[in-house]
Amino acid sequence: MFQDLPPPPPAYEAPAPEQTVATASEVRVAAALTDAQIKVDTGFSGASIVLYGAVFNPTDVPADVVLVVRGPDATVRLVKKTRHNGVWLNSRPVVFEGAPGFYMTASTRPLPDVADFGQMRRLGVGVDHLRINAPEEATTVTRYGVRDVVISRLGEDYLDWRRAVIRLKETAGLYKNNPDGVSFVDRGLFRAEVDLPATAPTGTYFAEVWLFQEGAPVSVSNLTLTVEKVGLERSIYQFAHRNPWMYGILCVFLAAGIGYAASRIFRDR
Repeated sequence: MFQDLPPPPPAYEAPAPEQTVATASEVRVAAALTDAQIKVDTGFSGASIVLYGAVFNPTDVPADVVLVVRGPDATVRLVKKTRHNGVWLNSRPVVFEGAPGFYMTASTRPLPDVADFGQMRRLGVGVDHLRINAPEEATTVTRYGVRDVVISRLGEDYLDWRRAVIRLKETAGLYKNNPDGVSFVDRGLFRAEVDLPATAPTGTYFAEVWLFQEGAPVSVSNLTLTVEKVGLERSIYQFAHRNPWMYGILCVFLAAGIGYAASRIFRDR
């Protein structure tokens, strides 16, 4: 006799991946670098780094990605040619102590199309909104027969000096703006390239990946990049900064020795 077989088990359904409420409903951006450490030696001719990431956007509102990379701050010393009595002379130097050694922006669209002027100014995004510390100028004056030092700002001339800093950096390839530098390679996946010239300063670089919707920032991802010297160049660099007086003396003796050897060689000929 045939016996009734038990009913088959229900079909197995894989459980849905666990997601937090914030991950499922929040608009956010995540990014990473292909190489977070660049080594500089005597043969360094520049480097190209790829930044990639993903946009999590559960809404139907389109989003824009803006990348900002800022290098270590460095002192910039400027002088301006002025004419006195038919002779061109250098003006007193103006020193900017907070100018980044490298600065670039890349975006999916031109920055004015992503957000308005005020929004970009508050975030400091774009060369036009780059925060550069205004220098203080030491002016020696005489009042009532007593010499005094008055500290004053550059006043209206600050904008002209600031433009000069940006113009020099752009000429050297250290300040860049690429309005089409961020591209989506797939739905929600994007990439951008960070090109460092051979003159890029060493130190820690900070990258900010902003996500904009309807002209407002909704998320940001922060990354760091290190550019450091290696090999013999690193040893010489460290020695020069730790023992500047000894380094200077050795350079003088080395130059004198090379000059003496060259004079003997050419004299014998």
